[in-house]
Amino acid sequence: MCLDGDLLLSSLPISKTGKSVIEVIEETVRISGDVLLSRFSQEKKIKSKGPKDIVTDVDVAVEKLIFEQLTSHFPDMGMIGEESFKGDMPGGFVWVVDPIDGTRNFAAGIPIFSIVLALSYDGEVVAGANFDPKKNELFIAEKGKGAFLNGKQINISDKTELEKSIIGMDLSYGDDGGRFGFEVIQKLWPDIQTVRIIGSSALGISYVAAGRTDLYFNYNLKPWDIAAGILLVEEAGGVATDRKGRKASLFSEGIIVSNQKLHNSFLNITDKMNWRN
Repeated sequence: MCLDGDLLLSSLPISKTGKSVIEVIEETVRISGDVLLSRFSQEKKIKSKGPKDIVTDVDVAVEKLIFEQLTSHFPDMGMIGEESFKGDMPGGFVWVVDPIDGTRNFAAGIPIFSIVLALSYDGEVVAGANFDPKKNELFIAEKGKGAFLNGKQINISDKTELEKSIIGMDLSYGDDGGRFGFEVIQKLWPDIQTVRIIGSSALGISYVAAGRTDLYFNYNLKPWDIAAGILLVEEAGGVATDRKGRKASLFSEGIIVSNQKLHNSFLNITDKMNWRN
């Protein structure tokens, strides 16, 4: 295996069970998705993680299941997950896991949530997926090989005017994200088509990759929220940056994803706004 400066792998590792990384990702998210579907209509134990963040017993159980699945295939790789992250990112190959992106929706019985699973190498995502079990939609990508939805290659929107665009956003983890986000919408309105807030940043980003929406922004996110999404958007021909327009990484606090033309327009219009700081 060789790595160049852009971390383009000549080939990703094969698991000890003889499966490719992409095969392991798909198998793992589908197994986990079955658990989410079986628990969706059942009562959940809910705990607060902060003023605007919760966790359920299902999040914890599914993260544990995913870790067990991954360890059975790649016992020597590192792992970080939303419900167990302690603040240190190992080097080398590391799995990044969000067992339920959209936990608030899941807990409330709103069928908009997904499972995020990505593989990074020294902090750069090289393969990843976002799986919506309710719709049976698997968004998946490998670095340098394109982005796919249920086996069909996807591409970013080719719209060039915000006036014709569907904009996605979410409210983030704290009050600033929601307040500053709405300021952005007020600035853009009425010179956009419409706005969508779906309560799952991973799906919001994936919908841009698939060309369903044209631009998505979010003020404050964690590595597991964006791990697969950054790769999906870039492999679909789009641009993923932080709030200041710098190339997005796992540790970007905020994100903007779109095609280059709309991205540039968004940056110009929102220059010096609170959301960008």
